[in-house]
Amino acid sequence: MEDSLTHVNQVLWGGLAIGLLFGAVAQRLEFCLTGGLREWWRDGQPRRAAAFLLAVAVAVAGTQLVAALGIVDLGDSIYMQRGFSWLLVPAGGVLFGYGMMLARGCGSRALVLLADGNLRSLVVLLSLGISASAALTGLLASQRLSLVEATTVAPELPSPSLPGLFQSWGASPGLSLAVPAAVIVLALAGYALFRMGLRRHPWQAGGAIVIGCLPVAGWIVTGYFGADDFEPVRLQSLTFVAPVGDAIQYLMLSTGLQLGFGVTVVAGVVLGSLATSLATRSFELRGFRSPQEILQAAGGGFLMGIGGALALGCSIGQGLTGFATLALPSFLAAAGILGGAWIAVRGPLRVREQ
Repeated sequence: MEDSLTHVNQVLWGGLAIGLLFGAVAQRLEFCLTGGLREWWRDGQPRRAAAFLLAVAVAVAGTQLVAALGIVDLGDSIYMQRGFSWLLVPAGGVLFGYGMMLARGCGSRALVLLADGNLRSLVVLLSLGISASAALTGLLASQRLSLVEATTVAPELPSPSLPGLFQSWGASPGLSLAVPAAVIVLALAGYALFRMGLRRHPWQAGGAIVIGCLPVAGWIVTGYFGADDFEPVRLQSLTFVAPVGDAIQYLMLSTGLQLGFGVTVVAGVVLGSLATSLATRSFELRGFRSPQEILQAAGGGFLMGIGGALALGCSIGQGLTGFATLALPSFLAAAGILGGAWIAVRGPLRVREQ
């Protein structure tokens, strides 16, 4: 029993440490896919978008390395499910992408901004957490499961991933793992550093590398330190849809719930951002300027909660962590998120700035 408590506590403390580091770095560097895409597509300023791409490249390299070394088995992650909905995963991504632009930040950014004094983010997080919980385990769960069952496909592959696809074409397991990962890492890192000019911003690039390492740390914490024959911890890493809902529930019902990795990550992000904000004297209380902003924050949070539940993750959960596994559903979800964001910035349903 003592050993079991020890390994569970290691996972919880590891999640808190990962969250603290994410919150501190994201606060200082304004790490945010939402703002990065808006600045790139609207203003022609690609620096923050490039930082996200570099973080993805680092996450892919690290995740595939720990998998190749046998430290973790990515097949146990939610992203590697044999069957996935060909409809709901990309559609959920579109809803999430549009919602994050409507709310002016995704779930992780809202946590960072809340600790920085931005009270608008509180509305975003409450709306996101409640709607995600409703779709995952609440009033909308049965409808979601029915749609998932009706639209699920299970590809006949060694694994539902890009390496699995290569392996089905006759490549060896080693080449199937190494070649796609190497191509993606070099392409993303090269494009971010040279084509988008991130090499001229070493501080931003360094922060992106740190954030890219955090999903890898999450896999190691839950998959290696959380491994136990009698009480294994579920393999997971950075994501901010279900954990935000879980954190809200834990605040209300902590005596009846077990503290988990995702909740400690959420707590760590808030504490890390708050400590950095106070240390740099950037903390400032900010609220809504108009009723329309309240509606946008609540509506964006709602779309992100529902969309994230359908897509099995958010801009971090699928766009960074899931993408790093090279799982086929993660490619669909990431494409959906980018598509929804484009609709909000450049498309026919573009969001007006308040």
